[in-house]
Amino acid sequence: MNAQMKRWVQNRSLFLFFLLAYLISWGVEIPLALQAQGVTHSKLPFSVHYLAGYGPMLAALIMTGLVEGGEGLRNLFGRMLKWRLKPVWWLAAISPLVIYLLLGAIIGLVQRQTVDFRLLGQVDFLPGLGLAALPLWILTFGIGEETGWRGYALPRLQNGRSALAATFVLWIFWALWHLPLFFYSYVVSVLPGFLIGLLAGAIVFTWLYNSTGGSILIVAVWHGAFNFVTACTACQTGPGAAIVSALVMIWAVLVVIRYRPARTVETDNRAA
Repeated sequence: MNAQMKRWVQNRSLFLFFLLAYLISWGVEIPLALQAQGVTHSKLPFSVHYLAGYGPMLAALIMTGLVEGGEGLRNLFGRMLKWRLKPVWWLAAISPLVIYLLLGAIIGLVQRQTVDFRLLGQVDFLPGLGLAALPLWILTFGIGEETGWRGYALPRLQNGRSALAATFVLWIFWALWHLPLFFYSYVVSVLPGFLIGLLAGAIVFTWLYNSTGGSILIVAVWHGAFNFVTACTACQTGPGAAIVSALVMIWAVLVVIRYRPARTVETDNRAA
């Protein structure tokens, strides 16, 4: 790439990142949506839906490589693998799962029946996976999305903006990225709650990412754990997923009140 082209790409790197993330992910999802709507009669298995999660990650890798080269990629991979943190951050990362299990135990005691946690292994378009569903979520929509949204876009959006303002901007792009899902997986009636929940999640992600000094891994684990307890097929009928989602919304409000919009970060508890 010549110097003039590199400058052009560098000046538009964030826009190009979002464009690439959409193109890669939607390249998987739009055919699924057309198939579900009866527009096409292809036999594409709906399980390829999980590959869409890698769009943001691939976009981040491409743009980092083009603009920052090997040094930038090493930095990005370092944040993807950043695990040396205080135990409190690992507890935060798995907190959606911990909360769900506690809720399930309480609900089971109150209703005097055994809660079948094996149902968490049932996910759309795939056979029953059991505990393997958790690494599936972490390794697809966890690391796939968060390498892009928080690992690449968030730090650049925070240049010249408060953490909260950057989060709002990212939330808009992140919400739009989900659009094809409403044509083959989601129903439109969930849109208001979906957008509110997504904004709450974005705020918690910003707090978690900033507070751990940029650990993509921690955010990806939280993302995967949250999906594990809220996106399983059986989760749609029980109260557990709804309660976890409501608690995340409360968590987001508390983060903004406690840490203020400017940084949305806990500065005293980063790496061990």
